[in-house]
Amino acid sequence: MKTTFTPESIAGITQRIEAANEQFRRDYPGDVTTRQPVHTVYGGGHLFKADTAAKLGGIALRNLNAYAPNFVAFARALGLPGAETLPAGEAEIAHLGQVIEHDPDAICCANEPAWMAYTVYRRVREKLLREPVEDYRVDFEDGYGNRPDEEEDFHAITVGEQLAEGMTAGTLPPFIGIRIKPFTLESYQRAVRTLDLAITALADASGGKVPANFVVTLPKVTMPEQVAALAELVEQLEQRNGIKPGVIGLDLMIETPQSIINHLGENTVNPLVRAGNGRVRYCAFGTYDYTALVNITAHYQTHTHPAADFARHVLQVSLAGTGVSVSDGATTTMPIGPHRAPKGTFLTAQQEAENLAVVHAAWKLHYDNIRHSLRHAYYQGWDLNPAQLPVRYAAIYTFFLESLDDASMRLNRFVDAAAQATLSGNMFDDAATGQGLLNFFLRGIACGAITEEEAVATGITLEELHGRSFVKIVQNRAYKKTV
Repeated sequence: MKTTFTPESIAGITQRIEAANEQFRRDYPGDVTTRQPVHTVYGGGHLFKADTAAKLGGIALRNLNAYAPNFVAFARALGLPGAETLPAGEAEIAHLGQVIEHDPDAICCANEPAWMAYTVYRRVREKLLREPVEDYRVDFEDGYGNRPDEEEDFHAITVGEQLAEGMTAGTLPPFIGIRIKPFTLESYQRAVRTLDLAITALADASGGKVPANFVVTLPKVTMPEQVAALAELVEQLEQRNGIKPGVIGLDLMIETPQSIINHLGENTVNPLVRAGNGRVRYCAFGTYDYTALVNITAHYQTHTHPAADFARHVLQVSLAGTGVSVSDGATTTMPIGPHRAPKGTFLTAQQEAENLAVVHAAWKLHYDNIRHSLRHAYYQGWDLNPAQLPVRYAAIYTFFLESLDDASMRLNRFVDAAAQATLSGNMFDDAATGQGLLNFFLRGIACGAITEEEAVATGITLEELHGRSFVKIVQNRAYKKTV
């Protein structure tokens, strides 16, 4: 065949393409396949104890029992699909629950709303007993306030000691960290001191160890210099306290307009992340600070405001494929009834009904907000009160379960197509989509939304699931067909 190009004539072009592709791979290593928590629960540093997570689970379960004593009540409060068709009487509800428990597969086909409501409710209760909090942030900012220096010093040291105690006792959630004050002119010195005291106390009490998946959250970030400063401070803390290098990560709160677009009209998200020198693991969007700072009035500062969606999309596109996970904002309407009975007295029937209406309305708002986040592929968000935890898990579990059949079929087809392409020597260039489908199951299993048995129904084995790599699954299957 006659060609024009020679290896020598295009050598420079080839080298530039190869160098550019290599740089692209470094900039976009791909989304992480390790576990990402479904939420972050914030609580004031003055309240934190080693067993806080378990206590929050107990409060969440008591709220669930009080305001949704059965799966039908919960489904109706959240507006699950088909909830209006479920029985209302206690005896009928109990009987339906027994039928589903006896033969869930049959009910799933014959009465999907009943199966969904029952399954979500049961798995939420199991989660609140087993692992009520996936990620906790000990807060020295909004949830703590401005206190005398002596008081914050004391609480910072106490938090470090309690973290060490929780590590020893095994009572900490799988992800945890502290949130310091912003690195603004007014508060950066206080933030640095709190960071120093807490980490130093933790290292002293633990012998230089920090909890798994430990991060420092920096709120109201506006410029890369703030992130760079925090990364350097954390590096010093590790070096001087015998902490393994690089184990303390950073969590950036994107809640100012300047953290989206700077004064030059440039996207600021990636420069913020790069300033962390490889330590940034998460970027969390702060809905209400952001909408306030772009002059949206309080009445319209909602989780679903279009201005918030714009910022979400910028954040999402900026970090896609970088390995940095995104997290969404909170629902600030708390599911707390307005009436409390003084000691030794009882609420009236009307007061109980008003409490129920307020809690259910707050639950529904939180559920809808979480579903909005999930539609935008934000799989993590904030929870501010333990009474929100049942709704967090219900929204996520419903999301995964209603998508389970479609994801199962698509993953099975993708694995077969990719393995066949590899076997025949052809290029399969859609591995990222396959990994995304696999990540669906990994996320669902990690949070308790779906079971391993439901995942392996796709044709994927437990060994393949635990390997967490679509490419390795394909390579192994292609190899087995050749031997």
